[in-house]
Amino acid sequence: MQAQDKLIEQPTYSMALFRTAIHPEFFEIEDSVTVQHNDYDFEAWLIKGSHVLRFEYEGTCVTEVIAPSTDDLPERGHVTSLVCAGERDHEQEFGDRITLINSMQIELLPEHLFGDSFQELTEFGKESSAKLIEYTTDDGENGVSILDLQRYNDELHVQSYHLHSKNGVVLRTQSIFEIKPAEVAD
Repeated sequence: MQAQDKLIEQPTYSMALFRTAIHPEFFEIEDSVTVQHNDYDFEAWLIKGSHVLRFEYEGTCVTEVIAPSTDDLPERGHVTSLVCAGERDHEQEFGDRITLINSMQIELLPEHLFGDSFQELTEFGKESSAKLIEYTTDDGENGVSILDLQRYNDELHVQSYHLHSKNGVVLRTQSIFEIKPAEVAD
């Protein structure tokens, strides 16, 4: 019966994509990072158990939100929403020049494996100078959210890790913002 109870309590995460920026009033931002490189602008907000990524290039905006619930976000500019279940990949074009490639994986680990993953990923975040927030919820559950990024001339890669001790949740995502070359007229 315990396995059945655990299935009922399974937390869900969703990814929502937008063609516009989203106002920070929708989030309780704990930390942020900005990048201006090779004519693109990037901003990331780290929230307990969630994140928001905004990428802009030549007037085209892409915003990704990963959160336990995306129901309260605005409809303006909304492109699509996906449930983060198991392993999932998604690719979306924005305008003529930007492609977002996203991969996500969610796992529910037993307590002993979760503890090892929590420690390993927290150490990784600290050693790699990633953005990291550790937190304890009101009900005593521990969590960590990590954003690690790599910038390139025509791409920006962002890896996120959101771990929560209730049910041993480990959510890993990778988002690649890719700038396609301009088409040359014949």
